[in-house]
Amino acid sequence: MKNDEEPRARLVERLTADGHLRTGPWREAVSALPRHAFLRGGFFREVGGSTPTAWTPVMPDDPRWLESCYDDVSLVTQIAGTVVPGDLRGEIMRAPTSSSTLPGLVVRMLEDLRVESGHRVLEIGTGTGYSTALLCHRLGDDAVTSVEIDEDVSTRARNALGHCGFTPELIVGDGLAGHHAGAPYDRVIATCGLLTVPRALIEQTRPGGIVLVTLCGWLYSSELARLTVHQDGTASGRLLGGQVSFMLARPHLPPPLGLLPDLDAGDERPAVLGPDALDDWTIRFVAQLVAPRAQYVILTHDGRTEHLFLDVGTGTTGRGASLRREPEDRSPHHAALGRLSPQPCRTSRGSRPEEVWPFSHETNNTE
Repeated sequence: MKNDEEPRARLVERLTADGHLRTGPWREAVSALPRHAFLRGGFFREVGGSTPTAWTPVMPDDPRWLESCYDDVSLVTQIAGTVVPGDLRGEIMRAPTSSSTLPGLVVRMLEDLRVESGHRVLEIGTGTGYSTALLCHRLGDDAVTSVEIDEDVSTRARNALGHCGFTPELIVGDGLAGHHAGAPYDRVIATCGLLTVPRALIEQTRPGGIVLVTLCGWLYSSELARLTVHQDGTASGRLLGGQVSFMLARPHLPPPLGLLPDLDAGDERPAVLGPDALDDWTIRFVAQLVAPRAQYVILTHDGRTEHLFLDVGTGTTGRGASLRREPEDRSPHHAALGRLSPQPCRTSRGSRPEEVWPFSHETNNTE
């Protein structure tokens, strides 16, 4: 196998030039650690032009493997909860469930975590173990605890970490519950998307400590949040920006769609705003805050592309345009999810009709 020193050095240069690697200790860690050691089981490459998305394995004997390990991209390492690259030849059309996160995001988060020598860190989501190894290199094995929900993923990470000489405490379990036995921690970092910040992570962080999580939703727009824990057990902070993205934690995944509603049912009205506004990352993120249980589906119906909004919390369906509460409605659900759109839309009322979002239309709305 070709020596990895050259591609590793190029990765360090790129991450530094892009502003992700900002301090000496983390630059030293990335320079020292072989990312390919955490991808010896291969990874999946997306098959271009496939619909739905297909994936094909790339194994260590592939001439592209080593160079790809040092690209600043995320590499899928598990599909459908159990399938790893060595399990198949050909293609698979299922959803990814575990990956090696792009190094630029990994080190950006580690820099944003603001660790100091002597700090103890709890990591939620071990994954391949690469970010765990960076923490071990920076702080020492005894200072790092990492929780992974998937036992097989945790076992592969343990082997890779051991190969690199690291023996942190690795826990198999629900990371959203943290690891109370090792608390309190100085820093907590979650390398998976979360709908909310679990209370347990705040409770297991010492006052003055930092919790760094990626807040996400079922519209799949996410932002990095850094919270400082206070003496009274509360935590506050700010969104750091940058449009980061992680797979959702498995307990926070949306339910299966099941049987879709009748798209021709419900009341049709012209809409103020169209679904194309959801192309905007920030609008999508805000929409998740006001409709946290909404899913967005694009499908073809009667030869037309339909945009469907499904709200698990209210049993509401909106088709073809944004969802919006009129002033007299007392429900907390309200969102402006798009630009002006003349096409009609329908609402399909569920078991709680008082919580259906009505649609209104104004050809030159200036609100």
